Amino acid sequence: MVALSIGEKYFIQGGIAQDLRGDGRKRLTPRPIYVETGVISQSNGSARVRMGATEVIASVKAELGRPSALHPDKGKVSIYVDCSPTAAPTFEGRGGEELSTELSVALQRCLLGGKSGSGAGIDLSSLAIVEGKICWDLYIEGLVVSSDGNLLDALGAAIKAALSNTGIPRVNVAAGASGDEQPEVDVSDEEFLQFDTSKVPVIVTLTKVGRHYIVDATSEEESQMSSAVSISVNRRGNICGLTKRGGAGLDSSVILDMISVAQSISEQLINTLDSQIAAAEAGEDES
Repeated sequence: MVALSIGEKYFIQGGIAQDLRGDGRKRLTPRPIYVETGVISQSNGSARVRMGATEVIASVKAELGRPSALHPDKGKVSIYVDCSPTAAPTFEGRGGEELSTELSVALQRCLLGGKSGSGAGIDLSSLAIVEGKICWDLYIEGLVVSSDGNLLDALGAAIKAALSNTGIPRVNVAAGASGDEQPEVDVSDEEFLQFDTSKVPVIVTLTKVGRHYIVDATSEEESQMSSAVSISVNRRGNICGLTKRGGAGLDSSVILDMISVAQSISEQLINTLDSQIAAAEAGEDES
């Protein structure tokens, strides 16, 4: 938690009420986003994202696995976040562990939908190789390098960028396996399939401070919040997931208004993120 004086609290709350935040932004103006891809050579895909003083890294590792009995025609995705103790003093000890768990669960809800897989922003069926026998397991890891608020949105953007950077090896399945026999597979070291991120959503968090809500809150602004709603929205404007934190309740009409605002902001964010990813990939190809 950020320690603020009474004067600083009034300054933050008053600025938001007047639609002029401490860094000069309006309530619904996000900070510029910067993307760098291919930052971890040992992974199948990776990306670094900076939003103000918030910096995160996401990596994707693909391994062959066996589909679950409930979803034999789908692959599996696991998401884990690590909050580095050097990112913020509050991340040391249990504080960092609790936040890591909270962010991991929120990302699962926002990107993977419900337990049935409905509403998933990541197409799990595209990870199936042989139904009921072989699939790709994606292990997505997020690392918080430095923290100045809005970690969930930054991690969501980094995961989308890392998936854009991910190459899945081409798999050739040998013919002849029958029944319960496990088919033989040949995993290529040279041919890779680009992961399709067209349906992967971005996350927009609306943080309520006083009577108003803001996007892309800093740590100081988050310290004054009563609640926050994170909404994941894909390119078509469809809602893929929603999660809330903070003890204060919200009227259903306010939630609907937040969703409408998130859909509008997500369109801008997706376009900005796509252009940043394209520029980062172009720079990576030239180097």
